[in-house]
Amino acid sequence: MIEVQNLKKEYRETETSTQALRDVSFVIEKGEFVSIMGPSGSGKSTLLHILSFLDRPTGGSYTFLGRSIENMTDKELARVRNKDMGFVFQAFNLLLRLSVYENVEIPLLYSDISPRERANRIKNAVASVGLEEKLYTEAARLSGGQKQRVAIARALVTSPDVIFADEPTGNLDSKSGLQVMEILDELNKKGHTVILVTHETQTAEFAKRVIRIRDGEVESDTKIVHRRPVKELK
Repeated sequence: MIEVQNLKKEYRETETSTQALRDVSFVIEKGEFVSIMGPSGSGKSTLLHILSFLDRPTGGSYTFLGRSIENMTDKELARVRNKDMGFVFQAFNLLLRLSVYENVEIPLLYSDISPRERANRIKNAVASVGLEEKLYTEAARLSGGQKQRVAIARALVTSPDVIFADEPTGNLDSKSGLQVMEILDELNKKGHTVILVTHETQTAEFAKRVIRIRDGEVESDTKIVHRRPVKELK
């Protein structure tokens, strides 16, 4: 699904430059659950932005579903991002005055699916995170854990190939964070590729593979062969 080779990202200022990523290489297969870990300033967020088409590298190559992003226009990248990628952010990024239904609907507003199909997708996505009873509740009235579950439903509604989760438990208490990670784990079991960025070891333990980034380089890339059952991570 994803292949990066010798990926580089350099930020240039007037007379100085900063190397955020240096020769990063790895492959992520369809259906994997991968955690990208690293301390603050390690380059993990920069890497996520490139993987999710929110930024472009300054060197190396990135192939997504067989296509090199180097040959794609910004408009093409935006189209693929909306159709094939789902996003879950630490800050939820919900419109608080809109209902759960309306927030989950946002990625579908520019699609050509019928109103009936749109409604079905929204209701199914909300049901998958256990919030059916909150379908028409304003987002402002939800708890932090419920808001993040809405964000996951919004990420799911387009049936994406991959879900990117950027510190999804960072603003949550431990119980709500566990609920969110259990949902992501279930989605992975159903075939969704999940790429998680976190600095929390307990959160990273849900993944089946951990890529550690330090000073813009891959420090280690480890598959978790004997991952503990989710119930034991509580």
